[in-house]
Amino acid sequence: MNVMANRPRRLESYVGGAWVAGAKEGVPLLDASTGEPVAFIDSSGIDFKAILAHGREKGGPALRRMSFHERAAMLKALGQALMERKEEFYALSTATGATRADSWVDIEGGIGTLLSYASKGRRELPNTRVLLDGDVEPLSKDNTFAAQHILSPLQGVAVHINAFNFPCWGMLEKLAPTLLAGVPAIVKPASQTAYLTELMVRRIIETGILPEGALQLVCGSVGDLLDHVEGQDAVTFTGSAATGRRLKTHKAIIENSVRFTMEADSLNAAVLGLDAAPGTEEFDLFVKEVAREMTVKAGQKCTAIRRVIAPRAYSEALIESLGARLGKTAIGNPANEAVRMGPLASLDQREEVRARIRDLSADAEIVAGNPDNPSVQSGDAVAGAFLNPVLLYCDRPGSARAVHDVEAFGPVSTVMPYDTAEEAVDLARRGKGSLVASVFTNDPAFAEEVVLGLAPFHGRVMIGNRVSAKSSTGHGSPLPGLVHGGPGRAGGGEELGGMRGVKHYMQRTAIQGAPTMLSAVTGRWLPGAEARAAGEHPFRKSLAELKIGDQLITATRTVTLDDIEHFAHFTGDTFYAHMDEEAAKANPFFDGRVAHGYLIVSFAAGLFVDPAPGPVLANYGVDNLRFLTPVNPGDTLQVQLTCKEINPRANAEHGEVRWDCQVTNQLGAAVAQYDVLTMVAKTRE
Repeated sequence: MNVMANRPRRLESYVGGAWVAGAKEGVPLLDASTGEPVAFIDSSGIDFKAILAHGREKGGPALRRMSFHERAAMLKALGQALMERKEEFYALSTATGATRADSWVDIEGGIGTLLSYASKGRRELPNTRVLLDGDVEPLSKDNTFAAQHILSPLQGVAVHINAFNFPCWGMLEKLAPTLLAGVPAIVKPASQTAYLTELMVRRIIETGILPEGALQLVCGSVGDLLDHVEGQDAVTFTGSAATGRRLKTHKAIIENSVRFTMEADSLNAAVLGLDAAPGTEEFDLFVKEVAREMTVKAGQKCTAIRRVIAPRAYSEALIESLGARLGKTAIGNPANEAVRMGPLASLDQREEVRARIRDLSADAEIVAGNPDNPSVQSGDAVAGAFLNPVLLYCDRPGSARAVHDVEAFGPVSTVMPYDTAEEAVDLARRGKGSLVASVFTNDPAFAEEVVLGLAPFHGRVMIGNRVSAKSSTGHGSPLPGLVHGGPGRAGGGEELGGMRGVKHYMQRTAIQGAPTMLSAVTGRWLPGAEARAAGEHPFRKSLAELKIGDQLITATRTVTLDDIEHFAHFTGDTFYAHMDEEAAKANPFFDGRVAHGYLIVSFAAGLFVDPAPGPVLANYGVDNLRFLTPVNPGDTLQVQLTCKEINPRANAEHGEVRWDCQVTNQLGAAVAQYDVLTMVAKTRE
């Protein structure tokens, strides 16, 4: 099928392992610049209960059989395959009204999120199918009963209901952590731009990389889908607060306690610092950032700047600078390379934005732009959904309401003056919770006061100044490693945030029992669990031979005063507690001169290391090092080294091994405790 044919096509849904057209021709979807039909959309006739069952019964088990590293490799392969096909997506993206730069954020930004989660999954997650959450909780004095929290994949389906503004990124940023967690997904794109999502899903399915049932697509209405969600399912929604609230209170979601995440309206604010007067670098950066956030994607971004909060003394100069910059923006058909801002996604969307500008005008006056008379370089100003950037000014924002309640989801922002930092924070908070705020200042004291005032009301706060100008990702860019979401009006949800996003699709469970039983469940040796004295040194064992619980009890070594003094002079660490008997005795923690902590770690390594070449390739770190009991001259050290966790690397000839290392003295008291991290070959030479 040639999905790039010029004639309008009927979009299909991918459900139950097949591409299926709706029973009706469907609703036409129009090119945002020309008004010409691009596609028809309809989902009537689909058995939505059956597609949920397909995901649960087919996709879920296949994903859960894979380890985190295998799923990460799957995401990497998928991201690479999509990147090879990116020009096809760019070509169709112009119909949505997106310029090449806008489409880069959506297409390559979305693919980049897939690749980022693939990388994070390999680096930050173990090559297992269960995650440990936190430390062991001892529940008995004799160490026979303990608890460990674990995270395991939900055994349902994640239903992702997405917005029209990012048909690629909006799908992929949710799909990446979902699949990495081991949960299948059903994607429902917003109808206006669903043709681009459908094209990308076609290419995903064609790769054959995902197991069947891991991804399904619904083009059109979701029908009675939500009537059939259950307690192991999850639903995410991006869109208007009104629609989100209706979905959140759906009978099945409430009765089955279905996980529901919402990203809704957001009146994001940008604050210009009191120090950022006209002529400063921060003032110029602020003007550039506000103008960019108003025009990228024609302002159709959930993170776009809606409220511009500036010192009253600078407001006139700010309006003049913004008006001049916005007035130079080339508007037209994004297929024209000279165009810098395309149309809104649809004529209905343009009328919606115009209506919201009229609402805002109750509190503010238009100071730049004419919403009723678009001026374009190309495209059809009547049939296309064009709208010039509109800047408003609200002189008394403290007593206004509309500017803090109404979001015009387009190239529209309102300038609001303030006199004190406290007033700036108050104005930003009146948005009742937002995805992001930014503060442009070179004054650390102002930054501290404003950021701490904004933080409880925002999911992300960006500080911009001359130092970070070249490297900053900007006010409006959600990043895979950072939380995307916000409290209150913004929906109260949370996406991305690195591995936090993966855990949203997993169940946290407290497992209680004897340490040996917990070790069997978690795949990690715990203190008190059974251990095996190794017949040969455990460092002589490859990953194929090594077992969790393999243990070495070393010989002993007595620490002398000469050892302490030699270490002090050799390293330069002549801290008084190691060198001055009288001063050390005056210290409430010591009873005289003590050995250096790192001398203890060094001696411990000397006791447990096997020096010959072998399966252990390298020591790459130490975790959770604690010094528990001071070591004095004459104390004797011994080490208990236990294989704690084995983590083979996918597509490599080695893996990581975590060793529990406990150093004790002649009285059996713990002197030091830590984890030793080594690289070990999978097989012997």
